[in-house]
Parts: sequence; structure tokens; C-alpha cells
Amino acid sequence: MKVLVINAGSSSLKYQLLDMENEAVMANGIVERIGETVGKLTHKAFPDTDNEKKVVKEEEIKDHKIGMHMVLDLITGSEAGVISDPKEIDAIGHRVVQGGEAFTSACVVDGPVKVAIADNNPLAPLHNPANLMGIEVAEELFPGTPNVAVFDTEFHSTMPKEAFLYALPYDYYKELRIRRYGFHGTSHKYVSRKVAECMGKKADEINVITVHLGNGCSMAAVEKGKCQDTSMGMTPLAGVMMGTRSGDIDPAIVAYIAENKGMSATEVDSVLNKQSGLKGVCGLNDMRDIHSAVENGDEMAKLALDMFAYDVKKYIGAYTAVLGSIDAIVFTAGIGENDDITRALICENLSGLGIDMDFDKNNGRKGEPTAVHTDASKVQVWVIPTNEELQIAQEAVELLK
Repeated sequence: MKVLVINAGSSSLKYQLLDMENEAVMANGIVERIGETVGKLTHKAFPDTDNEKKVVKEEEIKDHKIGMHMVLDLITGSEAGVISDPKEIDAIGHRVVQGGEAFTSACVVDGPVKVAIADNNPLAPLHNPANLMGIEVAEELFPGTPNVAVFDTEFHSTMPKEAFLYALPYDYYKELRIRRYGFHGTSHKYVSRKVAECMGKKADEINVITVHLGNGCSMAAVEKGKCQDTSMGMTPLAGVMMGTRSGDIDPAIVAYIAENKGMSATEVDSVLNKQSGLKGVCGLNDMRDIHSAVENGDEMAKLALDMFAYDVKKYIGAYTAVLGSIDAIVFTAGIGENDDITRALICENLSGLGIDMDFDKNNGRKGEPTAVHTDASKVQVWVIPTNEELQIAQEAVELLK
């Protein structure tokens, strides 16, 4: 069974074609700067295990439909093709950011599903319309091929009310749908299942804290395969400190900034999303640049790094309390997989929680699942590369079978 996974953004389109017989990537790539004067398509094909073909095209790409046509031509073409006919694609899996309370699992897309996705546009105005556009383009280009929507929020739909509700007037929840939804769900789901496999367990036999650290960061408390709490909230702004997002702050700060800086609520929101976090503290939001600055004696970069590690450490303690006991912690995503310095800072002085990192095992980037705890550690610590595309494809296969 071959599955094409699509992640459509407002001006971009990421894709990956997988052969689910062996879960091998056949081709992947990204279409960028859609709608601009000069767009870019970067395509990689893997016709066999020892061969890679790369094609880069730079030209005007007026809309997502044209971009998807270009992708289809490459996938099936002689230059870097891996299939001969689009009909060889058995299903198309789509990342949809916000499922609201309407979707608690992946689903085959039909008319009512598209209406329900659009109903959630106010909760994710930058993402859901683009995700829906990707679905509609796929329906047009692949007539008769089933489309499956997989929601970022789905994995977090098992949270109990005491975890997902805010202490606001209850009518705000009923009327405005204000609640914690959580994001990065496909990543948290994938690594929580993968760590169970690595430990020789089933997902419903262990409690795990999943730590997704990239430019966007989120954490989840996973009890026997089900999410009990997550750090992001109604929007991806909440939770731990991130690259350019503030994470949790005193909500009264918004009004205070607006009053003292003469800014609107929208302008303050932009500051919290785009000018805060690591960038706000030290002017840098790439952790590699921050480490270089720390090595050169930059005190603000050191402060930003310490704040970041402290934030994640604090959530580990909170989620240990939520779960009662934990069997493993999993680091994933760009920082989580590749930044041994930050992982070490986070895991320092956590022996009271049964967490003992082996700092030698932790050294270096991890391109495959790696245990980095000591033999005496009561809690296992793993670094596991996330694979959201594979998770989406797996859910599509499970659903259609």
C-alpha cells in the first residue's frame, strides 16, 4: 500500500510518498513560496536503498494546485520518478492542525468532514484553511483515491476536563470553545508508541513524558498510551519557552504591555508569538547559534539557555506528579534529537525523580532511537527521532484496512 502524505501551509506544501509494505520513503520534498514571484520546489526520490535523486526547480508557482501538479509530474516522471501512474497511490494522508472537539481520531474525508474542518477555522486561522485547501487539491488531482485527515489535536482529546479546562467563566467554554487543545499530537503519539516498542512493552503498559523540542516546543503526560495533559493550550503559544514564543506568562502582562507601550491586543499577541522566547531574551532563536554565543561568553545567551532548560525541567516534575510514576522520558524534534547540551541541562539533578542520565551515552546527535540513561536509573531516558509523516501514513492504513 502506497500513501502520499501532504502537509499544506498557507504558502508551502510538504509531501512524502511511503511504501507501507516496509514503511520506506519513496520520495519527499517541499514546495515553497507559493504565490510569490519566484517559488521553489525541492524534490528527493529514492528509487532504491542505494540511490537518491534530487531535483530543484525555481519558478513562479501561482497556487497549491500548480505546485501539486509539479510534484505529481516529478513522482511519476522519468527524471526522478518512483511510480508510473498516480493510481498506484492507494491513499492520501493530510495533516490538519485543529480538529476541535469534533474529531477524536483520524477519519476519511467527505463533505461533512470538510465542513467540520472549516468550522474549526476560527481556532486555527493560519493553518486549517491551508490544510483544507490541500485536501481539495488532492481530491481534484487524485479522483477516487481516499483522503484521510489526521489531526494535531486528536492525541490530546483524551485529556480529562480538569486538565483541558481553564478557570474562566464556564460559558466561555460552551460558547467560544475556549479550552486547552494541545498540538504536535502526531509527534507525541509516534514517539510514545515507539519508546514502548524500544522498551519491549506495549504503549498501554507504561507512563511516559514526551518532550518535543524544536523552534516550537510542547510536552505531554502520557498514561498507558493516552494523553492526560499537554503544555500547549488553546493555541501553540502556551507551555514551555520556545524559539520566538513566550510560553506561559502571567495573563495580566498582556494588558500591562498594551497600556504602557500603547499597543493593541493583536500587537501584543504578535510580540508574544514572534519576538519572545529565546529570541526575546538574547536575540537568537536557533539553539546552535545560542550555544556558539555561550562559548564566546555571551551572558544573555547563557541566561536564555538556562531559562529554557529550567522551564522543561519544571514541566517534567509537574507531569511526574500528574502521572504518579513514570517509566520513561522521550526527547524528540530538532533540539530534542540533536542537542546533547540542552538535554543534559534538563536532566541535571533529577535523581530525586528516579531520573539518572548517562552523560556519555547522551553525547552527540541521535539519528536513531537511543537510550541515554544509566543502568541504575529508575526512569528510562530515550532520544527518538520523530516521524510525523509515518504516523499519518500508519493511521491512514489502519483506518482504511
